[in-house]
Amino acid sequence: MSNELFDDFSSVTSKAWKQKIQADLKGADYNDTLIWKTNEGINVKPFYHRDDFEGKEPLHVASNHWNIGQCIFVSNEKAANDKAANAIERGAESIKFIIPNKDISIEELFLNLDLTSTPIHLELQFLDFDFTQQVNAMAGNAEIHIHTDILGHLAKSGNWFVNLEEDHDHLKKMVKHNTALKSCIGINVDLYQNAGASIVQQLAYAMAHVNEYLNHFGDALTQSITFNVSVGTNYFFEIAKIRALRLLWNTLASEYGISKPCIVVATPTKRNKTIYDYNTNMLRTTTECMSAILGGANTICNLPYDAIYHKDNEFGERISRNQLLILKKESYFGAVTNASNGSYYIESLTEQLAEKALIIFKAIENGGGFLKQLKEGIIQKKIKETANREQEQFDNGELVLLGTNKHPNANDKMKDDMEIYPFLKTDVRKTLIEPILEKRLAETMEQTRLKTE
Repeated sequence: MSNELFDDFSSVTSKAWKQKIQADLKGADYNDTLIWKTNEGINVKPFYHRDDFEGKEPLHVASNHWNIGQCIFVSNEKAANDKAANAIERGAESIKFIIPNKDISIEELFLNLDLTSTPIHLELQFLDFDFTQQVNAMAGNAEIHIHTDILGHLAKSGNWFVNLEEDHDHLKKMVKHNTALKSCIGINVDLYQNAGASIVQQLAYAMAHVNEYLNHFGDALTQSITFNVSVGTNYFFEIAKIRALRLLWNTLASEYGISKPCIVVATPTKRNKTIYDYNTNMLRTTTECMSAILGGANTICNLPYDAIYHKDNEFGERISRNQLLILKKESYFGAVTNASNGSYYIESLTEQLAEKALIIFKAIENGGGFLKQLKEGIIQKKIKETANREQEQFDNGELVLLGTNKHPNANDKMKDDMEIYPFLKTDVRKTLIEPILEKRLAETMEQTRLKTE
């Protein structure tokens, strides 16, 4: 590229820029006025300069391609199959089936679907080796991923599927014998985000979580690992989060002699979604999907704007899919490779998030590992501390959700429009450990409003 346009301009150093800013502040303190202090313990500067990255190369950790995903719960094979075919016809490029039990016929579910052109993700809500063998037998040249996460199930439910020994035995057989599948293990990082963990905690727990599996399998793990992540509204930080996740995975995997890149499936978070002024959920999910794209997710399954209070419905799912189609086809988010590479701000955030997560990860390993700390309740305690701090910020108005704790529409009524219960459910039962509970920020405020409608 010609430098003709810039020949009359001399370069300005980082030091010169800061001196100019300090002069313009007319005596105000630079740090107090312009430095933004975040919950992640990162101080965001008002500008970033190439002087700070002298001799460094861009990280190049983003994915080059992303698929528009459609998430489908399977209660009936034929209905789910028809829904998948319709979604593909209308623009979906990947399907994620959520399968509740082993009685679901995988043959009927896959009937007439072109598995060679449509990546398939299977989230199994049960543990059954024979079922995964059926899937493996049908894989052929298809790209099929099974998301099995026995530790994630323990963390979310408080119990193993069966017990520690049998769960690990099932997983070991799945990894050893399902060689036609692209991945057998899915790390449910989304649980931590939806429960209120900070970005640094999400990254640290993701690495400590997957390290339990790597300790178990080592370089015998020949398939890829899938990370299921939830994406929040902190736009640039969420871009950096996914990039930092890949960076940390590459570092950790190399210690085990594993060279396969991880797979990232991203979905907008539920934590900031609201039942009042629900159309703002579309704005939130749009920026969250943008963060996922620019961060380098492989597949993005958008969250319908009404998902927290309506049953699955054609309108909500069509709108959520169309949001991704607009981003990919009309906004050209599918045409640019690694768009975030070289951004000084994002590069800095990526490095800082990864470094801070690595510190927590090492502390967990020194404390006996993820499973041990989960059993002792340490992980749960840390997440609750962060979630409570964020909840306090929401309650006092520091953290804003438009239409809920700022500029609410007093005439908005929702009591008769809710088809599913949108709040944290209490289920009294015996558990081995304290489960990690997902909870939205607006729940208490919404419950109060519902009582006064």
